[in-house]
Amino acid sequence: MDKKSNRQCMFATSDRNKGRWSSLDKLSLTPEQPVQVWLKDLEIPVVLCKLVFTNRDGSTGEMYLVSNNLELSTGEFKTLYKKRWSVEEYHKSLKQNASLSKSPARTVTTQSNHLFASLPAHVKLEKLKFAHKLNHFALKARIYLAASKAARNELYNIKYAMGV
Repeated sequence: MDKKSNRQCMFATSDRNKGRWSSLDKLSLTPEQPVQVWLKDLEIPVVLCKLVFTNRDGSTGEMYLVSNNLELSTGEFKTLYKKRWSVEEYHKSLKQNASLSKSPARTVTTQSNHLFASLPAHVKLEKLKFAHKLNHFALKARIYLAASKAARNELYNIKYAMGV
């Protein structure tokens, strides 16, 4: 998982016993070089890997990934984090774009029905995503815009028919 840059840690067990903690961003870490560290309030050592990345706008950022698997390489860190992140994206899209979080249901049966209706909606969004090369949020915005235009046109047609 990723950790915030202000998370307290140290390299040596002797420093840990003396309480000499430093924040992750204060450590001199070589990017993409896994090192074993101790995190404050965690009783086991973990492997830390600092990743530096470039954003689309050209700015750079840092990410600190940790794992309790002390044998991970940099490539394995990246692969596992990508898998984890895709699960995060799935849950976010399911909640926001397939309306899973907007359920008015209060009983177990109606909640289950809403959950199982949201899953096919997500699958349809996935199909549209590949067909139109747009993400779920862009697709939702496009559908919303088309529905708004249709509603406006219908309102205009009703007003015109009534002679208003």
